[in-house]
Amino acid sequence: MYVGIQLVLFVTYILPVRIIYINLPEWLNYLGLFILSLGLVLGLLALFQLNKKLSPFPTPVLGGKLLTSGAYSISRHPIYTSVLAITFGFALYESSFFKFIIFLLLWLLFYFKSNYEEQLLKEKFLKYSDYKIKTKRFI
Repeated sequence: MYVGIQLVLFVTYILPVRIIYINLPEWLNYLGLFILSLGLVLGLLALFQLNKKLSPFPTPVLGGKLLTSGAYSISRHPIYTSVLAITFGFALYESSFFKFIIFLLLWLLFYFKSNYEEQLLKEKFLKYSDYKIKTKRFI
Protein backbone atom coordinates (compact mmCIF):
# COMPACT_ATOMS: atom_id res chain seq x y z
CA MET A 1 0.00 0.00 0.00
CA TYR A 2 2.80 2.43 0.94
CA VAL A 3 4.64 1.82 -2.32
CA GLY A 4 1.47 2.31 -4.37
CA ILE A 5 0.67 5.64 -2.69
CA GLN A 6 4.30 6.67 -3.08
CA LEU A 7 4.17 5.94 -6.81
CA VAL A 8 0.97 7.96 -7.22
CA LEU A 9 2.53 10.91 -5.38
CA PHE A 10 5.70 10.73 -7.51
CA VAL A 11 3.69 10.71 -10.73
CA THR A 12 1.51 13.57 -9.47
CA TYR A 13 4.60 15.56 -8.51
CA ILE A 14 6.12 15.38 -12.00
CA LEU A 15 2.89 16.34 -13.76
CA PRO A 16 3.17 19.82 -15.31
CA VAL A 17 0.39 21.27 -13.16
CA ARG A 18 0.43 25.07 -13.23
CA ILE A 19 -1.81 26.07 -10.32
CA ILE A 20 -1.12 28.19 -7.27
CA TYR A 21 2.34 29.63 -7.65
CA ILE A 22 3.90 31.61 -4.84
CA ASN A 23 5.86 34.78 -5.44
CA LEU A 24 9.10 33.99 -3.59
CA PRO A 25 12.26 36.06 -3.42
CA GLU A 26 14.86 34.90 -5.92
CA TRP A 27 17.28 33.86 -3.18
CA LEU A 28 14.71 31.32 -1.93
CA ASN A 29 14.52 29.82 -5.40
CA TYR A 30 18.28 29.31 -5.34
CA LEU A 31 18.14 27.99 -1.79
CA GLY A 32 15.74 25.39 -3.19
CA LEU A 33 18.40 24.30 -5.71
CA PHE A 34 20.94 24.04 -2.90
CA ILE A 35 18.58 21.88 -0.78
CA LEU A 36 17.81 19.76 -3.86
CA SER A 37 21.56 19.25 -4.44
CA LEU A 38 22.18 18.21 -0.83
CA GLY A 39 19.29 15.74 -1.08
CA LEU A 40 20.70 14.31 -4.29
CA VAL A 41 24.15 13.79 -2.71
CA LEU A 42 22.67 12.14 0.39
CA GLY A 43 20.48 9.87 -1.75
CA LEU A 44 23.38 8.80 -3.96
CA LEU A 45 25.52 8.01 -0.91
CA ALA A 46 22.72 5.90 0.57
CA LEU A 47 22.16 4.09 -2.74
CA PHE A 48 25.84 3.24 -3.01
CA GLN A 49 25.81 1.96 0.57
CA LEU A 50 22.77 -0.23 -0.05
CA ASN A 51 24.17 -1.49 -3.34
CA LYS A 52 22.09 -4.55 -4.31
CA LYS A 53 20.02 -4.50 -1.11
CA LEU A 54 17.80 -1.65 -2.35
CA SER A 55 14.06 -2.30 -2.22
CA PRO A 56 11.04 0.02 -2.49
CA PHE A 57 9.26 -2.08 0.12
CA PRO A 58 9.59 -1.34 3.86
CA THR A 59 10.36 -4.94 4.81
CA PRO A 60 14.06 -5.67 5.48
CA VAL A 61 15.71 -7.66 2.69
CA LEU A 62 17.04 -11.16 3.34
CA GLY A 63 20.68 -11.12 4.32
CA GLY A 64 20.59 -7.39 4.96
CA LYS A 65 22.76 -5.80 7.61
CA LEU A 66 22.04 -2.85 9.85
CA LEU A 67 23.76 0.17 8.31
CA THR A 68 24.73 2.86 10.82
CA SER A 69 27.63 4.65 9.10
CA GLY A 70 27.91 7.00 6.14
CA ALA A 71 24.53 8.34 5.03
CA TYR A 72 22.90 6.21 7.74
CA SER A 73 24.79 8.10 10.45
CA ILE A 74 23.04 11.28 9.29
CA SER A 75 19.53 9.86 8.99
CA ARG A 76 17.88 6.52 9.77
CA HIS A 77 16.11 6.83 6.42
CA PRO A 78 18.49 8.74 4.14
CA ILE A 79 16.69 7.82 0.92
CA TYR A 80 13.39 9.14 2.27
CA THR A 81 15.25 12.22 3.51
CA SER A 82 16.81 12.60 0.07
CA VAL A 83 13.46 12.41 -1.71
CA LEU A 84 11.99 14.93 0.73
CA ALA A 85 14.90 17.34 0.23
CA ILE A 86 14.70 17.01 -3.55
CA THR A 87 10.93 17.52 -3.71
CA PHE A 88 11.02 20.41 -1.21
CA GLY A 89 13.98 22.04 -2.94
CA PHE A 90 12.39 21.78 -6.37
CA ALA A 91 9.08 23.13 -5.04
CA LEU A 92 10.99 26.16 -3.72
CA TYR A 93 12.89 26.57 -6.96
CA GLU A 94 9.70 26.41 -9.00
CA SER A 95 7.75 28.53 -6.47
CA SER A 96 5.04 25.89 -6.73
CA PHE A 97 2.51 25.57 -3.95
CA PHE A 98 1.15 22.44 -5.69
CA LYS A 99 4.56 20.74 -5.51
CA PHE A 100 4.88 21.86 -1.89
CA ILE A 101 1.58 20.13 -1.05
CA ILE A 102 2.85 16.92 -2.71
CA PHE A 103 6.08 17.28 -0.67
CA LEU A 104 3.98 17.47 2.53
CA LEU A 105 2.00 14.39 1.50
CA LEU A 106 5.27 12.53 0.81
CA TRP A 107 6.59 13.57 4.22
CA LEU A 108 3.43 12.24 5.85
CA LEU A 109 3.64 8.99 3.86
CA PHE A 110 7.33 8.51 4.68
CA TYR A 111 6.63 9.17 8.36
CA PHE A 112 4.10 6.33 8.55
CA LYS A 113 6.07 4.07 6.19
CA SER A 114 9.21 4.54 8.30
CA ASN A 115 7.26 3.77 11.51
CA TYR A 116 6.23 0.45 10.00
CA GLU A 117 9.72 -0.20 8.66
CA GLU A 118 11.28 0.56 12.04
CA GLN A 119 9.04 -1.97 13.78
CA LEU A 120 10.34 -4.63 11.39
CA LEU A 121 13.96 -3.48 11.74
CA LYS A 122 13.66 -3.56 15.54
CA GLU A 123 12.53 -7.19 15.34
CA LYS A 124 15.36 -8.15 12.99
CA PHE A 125 18.29 -6.21 14.49
CA LEU A 126 18.93 -6.20 18.22
CA LYS A 127 20.96 -2.98 18.03
CA TYR A 128 18.28 -1.03 16.18
CA SER A 129 16.88 0.52 19.37
CA ASP A 130 20.30 1.98 20.25
CA TYR A 131 20.74 3.26 16.68
CA LYS A 132 17.28 4.84 16.81
CA ILE A 133 18.21 6.82 19.92
CA LYS A 134 21.43 8.16 18.36
CA THR A 135 20.18 9.00 14.85
CA LYS A 136 17.24 11.11 13.72
CA ARG A 137 14.56 9.67 11.43
CA PHE A 138 14.91 12.43 8.85
CA ILE A 139 17.14 15.49 8.94
